[in-house]
This record gives sequence, structure tokens and C-alpha cells, in this order.
Amino acid sequence: MMLHLRSVLALALWSLCGLVQAASPSKIDARFEATRQAFEAVFPGVTVDGIRATPFPNLLEVEVGGTLLYTDPQANFVMQGSLLDSKNRIDLTEQRMQELSRVSLNDLPLDKAIKLVKGDGSRHMVIFEDPNCGYCKRLHTTLQEIDNVTVYSLMFPILGPDSRRKAEDIWCAQNPAKTLSEWMGDGVRPEKASCEHPLDQIQAAGQKLRIRATPAIYFADGSRVDGWLPAAQLQSRLDAAAQ
Repeated sequence: MMLHLRSVLALALWSLCGLVQAASPSKIDARFEATRQAFEAVFPGVTVDGIRATPFPNLLEVEVGGTLLYTDPQANFVMQGSLLDSKNRIDLTEQRMQELSRVSLNDLPLDKAIKLVKGDGSRHMVIFEDPNCGYCKRLHTTLQEIDNVTVYSLMFPILGPDSRRKAEDIWCAQNPAKTLSEWMGDGVRPEKASCEHPLDQIQAAGQKLRIRATPAIYFADGSRVDGWLPAAQLQSRLDAAAQ
């Protein structure tokens, strides 16, 4: 029974973390080396990327493949879910995930993006998007209410072969920015087009960033939001990031 339970836990962990070997392990503080060894012994084949203390006594945060789990120092117990600061009403897990997903925009493949400029283009955002993603299309509709922004659109077709076909048609169009806007905003299907394109490189970059759904939005301060935002929230995030 115990072996069966351990197997179930391991399968659940691998499912949560996806390709757990994909990320390079970060340096583990020497204080937590024994916990790392214990955790990896319980879950063979799983690589721990990081361990840090939490405000809760004897509860450690374990980073594995972009997922946060919690354990005791001996790894006898493992918990999945959100750690909440009930006094201050803060989701500590979400806060920490935001920290881990933060990147510099200079580290993103902006040279492979389709660039859309509105107004003076003074604020910046990067979108990993699939041309068949409903929430991506909704985001483009929302962007019609936003001014003074430069949008870098990275074609990230993960919803199937037709997404890949449309992404190539958009990228290879005579005017990619216009073609993208017309398809995502107005439903005008892009004409067939072929050329050398960077879709594979963008796909690799997105996988490295552990993007599993679209849209994934990066702002100028490196913060990330997964999913659609209404106009007021998008405006607020753009203003905050610009400062």
C-alpha cells in the first residue's frame, strides 16, 4: 500500500511539473542539501531546482520544474497548493511564482516578434500567443482600447497543426502586423504564405520559460501574467511597469 501511494505521488508530481529535467538546477543552499537529497530519493528522476525557507516553521518551499511544492526538512510530507498569509491576506505561493517568472525583456526573442505600435509606443509588452487562441483574440480586442503602447507578438502555436499553419501565414505575410491585427481582431483569415520563419526558435524560448498556455504577457518590468486582462487591469499593469 505504501509503495503504491508513493508511486501515485510521484506520478502526480511528474504531471504537475511537466518535463522536470528541462530546467538547469539552481544552486541549493547548503542548509537545505539534506532536504534536497531526501526529496529526490522519494521521487526518483525528479530534479529539485531550488529550496528556501517559508514564514511557516519547519515548512520549506521546493521548486521543481517551475512548480512550487512544500515539505518538511526530512521530506516525509509533501504538500501541493497555495500557502496563504491569513493575517495580511496574501497568497505567498502566487507572489513567489511571480518572482520566479520575472525576466528582462532583453532576454526575450524580440527580434523574432511581430511589432505593433499604437500612439507614441512608449509603453511595452510582449505576448506569446497562438493564432487560434480565443483569449488571445479577446486581448487584441482589448488592445483597441489602449493607446501609447508597443506590442511585441511572438507566434507560439501550441493548439494544433492549423495554429502552426496560420502562424506561418501571418509571419510570412507581406505586412505581418496588419495581417495579425486583421485576423486576431476582425477574423480576416490570412492568405497562404511560406518563408523562412522563427517559429521553432520561439517555441523553444517559450518552453524554456515554461509557457504552457496562451496568452502569456510580459511587461516592461519583467513581470508576467498568464491569460486575458480587461482594459482597466491591462492599463494599470502597463503604467506600473513603465515606472
